[in-house]
Amino acid sequence: MPSTTASTRVRRSLALALTFGLAASAAACGDLGGADTASDSTTIKVGFVTPLTGNLAAFGAPDEWVVDQMQSYFDENPISAGGTDYDVQIIVKDSQSDPTRAAEVAGELINTDGVDVVMAHATPDTTVPVSDQCEANSTPCITDDTPWQPWYYGRGGTDDQGFDWTYHFFWGLEDVASTYENMWDQVDTNKKVAALWPNDADGQAWSAAFPDLVKDGGYTLDDPGLFESGTQDYSAQIAQFKKNGDDILLACVTPPDFAAFWQQAQQQGYTPKVATVARAIEFPAAVDALGDGADGLATEVWWAPQYDTTSTLLGQSSQEFADAYEADTGNQWSMPLGFSEALFEVLAAAVEEAGSNDKQAIVDALSTLSTDTLVGPVDFTSGPVPNVAKTPLAGGQWSPATDGDFTNQLTIVANNDAPQVAVEAQLAALK
Repeated sequence: MPSTTASTRVRRSLALALTFGLAASAAACGDLGGADTASDSTTIKVGFVTPLTGNLAAFGAPDEWVVDQMQSYFDENPISAGGTDYDVQIIVKDSQSDPTRAAEVAGELINTDGVDVVMAHATPDTTVPVSDQCEANSTPCITDDTPWQPWYYGRGGTDDQGFDWTYHFFWGLEDVASTYENMWDQVDTNKKVAALWPNDADGQAWSAAFPDLVKDGGYTLDDPGLFESGTQDYSAQIAQFKKNGDDILLACVTPPDFAAFWQQAQQQGYTPKVATVARAIEFPAAVDALGDGADGLATEVWWAPQYDTTSTLLGQSSQEFADAYEADTGNQWSMPLGFSEALFEVLAAAVEEAGSNDKQAIVDALSTLSTDTLVGPVDFTSGPVPNVAKTPLAGGQWSPATDGDFTNQLTIVANNDAPQVAVEAQLAALK
């Protein structure tokens, strides 16, 4: 587990790395005027920014279905607040997996569509520019699906001073490091860790944080430096990992980048005992595309059907919600599915607590909100910093499915940061 001293060092390094790393996307977010905080309408307009296309499209893949479910729910169940029933209108914008585009469409939602609240998810490339637009335009914003440090420190937040209009719920880098260590500890290794980071907001955050977060556990990182996403030749990184004898692979990369790297690693004889991969293998379709190479890969699990949680709006358990998605779409569940739904749970709870659709009242309600959701408790009163609520995180390992209609299955192998999720097996070394 990361120590208090390590956490302090990580916060300092993150503040530097992320301030510079996210400056470009922040620069795209100007003050466009914003709307008045109060509305006489009994309809709440909600903007939803998601990557439906581009290299982050796997994060947004479930969103058309989720939005259909939630729009149908609100059509039959308006949000009751302060004695008034508020209809909900959801307006979806595609970020195209581009931070600049994410900022642009957030501005359109606020200034052209006149939304009352903006929501967004899917990595700092989406959540940071959208949140910055909302902050600049005095519009409530709820985001998730980004480790809280790049969302918070990358936007200039400090341990004591947060933001006025923007709120975020997700786990942190300290949680994923703890979960990964829990999985690494289950296999006998030399504790040498090959690090594969892209030159983007996530890569900058993870590379700044991980050395300090895992060194107390005796793990050392072999870091060849950040690479440009879209790189086709990973021979240099693979050669370094082989020369150093790294038994563990640690990566935070997009699905296309990992597919290229992993194929070349296998061809060039790099065979770690454990491979923990963020982003790239959190999606069944991306895992399936790896073929036999997917067997035994491990990742953090932010939400899964195994979570013992229930939607406060739909009344469905995590398993029932995943089953409904699979039955309607023919696609396997994925982790963003639960977090996209949870955004609407937090929205509804905040509006109910606010007693109206007044923007200032909504952010005031968010600042003290504590509610259950499909992804677990969301409590903005408990930190770790202002405007942030942490959610549970488990660890899982992919293997060929033993039954059902899908190719691979994800088994829970670590729950040190999510005790409410039952461990189903021990992590197995890669074959």
